Amino acid sequence: MNIRLYLLPLIFISTAVFANDELKKEFQKSLSRLSSDFEITNVQETPIKGVYQVMIGPDVIYMSRDGNYVLKGEILDISNRRNITEDVLAENRVHLLNSISESEYIEFSPSLAENYIYVFTDVDCGYCRKLHRDVPELNSMGIAVRYLAYPRSGVDSEIGEEMRNVWCADDRKKALTAAKNREQVQSKSCDAPIASHYALGKELGVRGTPAIFLENGIKLPGYIPPDEIYRQIHN
Repeated sequence: MNIRLYLLPLIFISTAVFANDELKKEFQKSLSRLSSDFEITNVQETPIKGVYQVMIGPDVIYMSRDGNYVLKGEILDISNRRNITEDVLAENRVHLLNSISESEYIEFSPSLAENYIYVFTDVDCGYCRKLHRDVPELNSMGIAVRYLAYPRSGVDSEIGEEMRNVWCADDRKKALTAAKNREQVQSKSCDAPIASHYALGKELGVRGTPAIFLENGIKLPGYIPPDEIYRQIHN
């Protein structure tokens, strides 16, 4: 084998990574003139020459090559009927949601689940209760519901403590249903993931509950009836 041909792809990858790191530094320096709070996590080219996709946590902005201009908004690929920005955000959400271990969420699932949704929920939320009443219908459609804790009043609030009791219960599904019906759940202490779920929700841009995410990372706007959730999954 010609060693130069073997090394060529490695050289190309190393050069691309170096160029990406250099751009990241340049853009970080430019953004620091606006605020020191911006921390760039990734930089990629876009289909538009001279415009780069810049990830700041879960958010996407676009910058000119010289770092002097910032564009906020979405890039739509008209030819392929794609929202490029939403595709990037969805991919990032999938990565974050897949990092959650099975032991952390409370799952209501049919015997043969074909799809699943993640739901950030609050036990003191009317629309969350409405969605919870839809769970049997969602399960009948082959959709599993994976609940994550998002006490809107904060992790250390009274509701946050209620949700901690739910996650610490021996039968978490029964306890969650009881809490949503505003029934008393036995106080119990354990290493519940309430704070980590809440932080993840913030990172994913959750502003209210229920916040529903499909397995492909698409975020649905608040409460949606089962038939619409099914349609969105199979769209």
